[in-house]
Amino acid sequence: MFCLAVLCLLVGSGVFVYWSLGAHPVTLKIIILPLLLTIPLIRGVLHVRTPQDDGEGGLPVTEAEQPRLWAAVREVAAAAGTRPPDEILLVGDVNAAVSENSRFLGLIPGHRRLYIGAPLMTGLTEDQLRAVLGHEFGHYCNADTRISAITLRGRHSVARTVKAFRLQSENQRAKERAKQEKAAEKRVRKGRRPKKIDTTGAGLGYRMMARLFVVYAKFYLRTTRSAGRRQELAADRVAVHVAGRDAAASALRRTAALAELHEFYVDSYATLGLRAGLLPPHGQFYGGLWYLLSDPGRRAEVERLSRELPEGEPSPYDAHPPMAERVRLIEALPDDGRGAGAPVQSSLVLLDDPEGVLARLEEATLAPEVLELRRAPWPELVHLGIRANYAADAEHLRRAAAEFTGGDGSLRALLDAVDGGLLWHIAGRLPGASQDGGEVLPHEILAELRHGLSRLAVLELVDARWAGWELSWSGAARLHLPEGYAESLPGAVAAVAAEIPDTRPLRGLLPAA
Repeated sequence: MFCLAVLCLLVGSGVFVYWSLGAHPVTLKIIILPLLLTIPLIRGVLHVRTPQDDGEGGLPVTEAEQPRLWAAVREVAAAAGTRPPDEILLVGDVNAAVSENSRFLGLIPGHRRLYIGAPLMTGLTEDQLRAVLGHEFGHYCNADTRISAITLRGRHSVARTVKAFRLQSENQRAKERAKQEKAAEKRVRKGRRPKKIDTTGAGLGYRMMARLFVVYAKFYLRTTRSAGRRQELAADRVAVHVAGRDAAASALRRTAALAELHEFYVDSYATLGLRAGLLPPHGQFYGGLWYLLSDPGRRAEVERLSRELPEGEPSPYDAHPPMAERVRLIEALPDDGRGAGAPVQSSLVLLDDPEGVLARLEEATLAPEVLELRRAPWPELVHLGIRANYAADAEHLRRAAAEFTGGDGSLRALLDAVDGGLLWHIAGRLPGASQDGGEVLPHEILAELRHGLSRLAVLELVDARWAGWELSWSGAARLHLPEGYAESLPGAVAAVAAEIPDTRPLRGLLPAA
């Protein structure tokens, strides 16, 4: 509808100007812009592809494979007073969601899907998971997934339209660049100077349309936000009805903590070995979160994150009310007597062969090139992953030394160059530094120089097996250095980067060549 309105506005403005001014050269100049903009509008809309299936990727689990999970889901659906899903998919996020491919503007029910995050099952008890499922089924029994189908599809359509316009703009610029590069090559072959490549104007109409639809998208999301928030609060009441007040409130608190901890786990553990070409053991890319949550040193952090919920608005376009507000409304309800004596085991017990399921989830959700990486035990992955990160941190200094000295960029070659009076010339080749070879360096460059030296020194010790990193689930991996090195190494590095460089302290700490 918005596309049709914009098209009518563009064409109508041209017709109005022509009707008002008549056939005149000035008229053509005025109406040419709106008429030209109809071309990218029509072509952009034609490139919008509505997906046949709005479902996300995940691992489908059948009732024959996971009878206990399906039994629990059917039980919750019955308690919520709605039809159970036709399909359950496990996903790798701290999330649960429902969808329904309804027809005729959402009036006729369709195929229902339930998405359950494996990290959510890892960190929630059975009662808490039931509360989360009760919330999702609350959208079913409140008819949100059907009545709001128009709203949801509208959001998706606007997003796809903007994406289509931007893609067309990029294609136009790519074609124009290729055209100009071909012309430049032809001029060079004829001995003429090539023209400067400029693609500023290519795809401009598509970019203008994309900006217009972004403005409309913001308006659309703001307009539909209040209805979405009412639906979320209504679904929370269904969660309380299904699982009880305490389980529903604790599920929200725990989910907020899990979202933050899972992001930390993925960054600091699951993907730590990617730079070294390593993956965790099979099934533990997602399953390793259990080690983090069950570590005694992390329990206090989990409790703190569960208590300290964010108060602010998540986004002016988010249909979810603030988490703290949702929890307050639930905890203000009368005690229903369902909070005591609940089992505290992880809801992963609902899965048959959870390790095998998590391994299959990796196959279903990780990129093929990632799945080809070598699997390594956690201690090896942590050690080699951090070593690869140290090497990347020192790469700027190593490359600068190699380019200036012609050596291999190793720490020993760098120290030899320092003894030859070349340190400040090398530092001048670091990113952000002037390359005039002056001996007065900005604080940031001096800090990067010392950082790179420290990294290279640790790598020398690690490769000689004098040092290494030890896995820890309760905190950062521990770097084990020879006795006394933790105190002496920083001073030795500082001596190299001093106003009058001295490499002897650092050389004395290194293994024999």
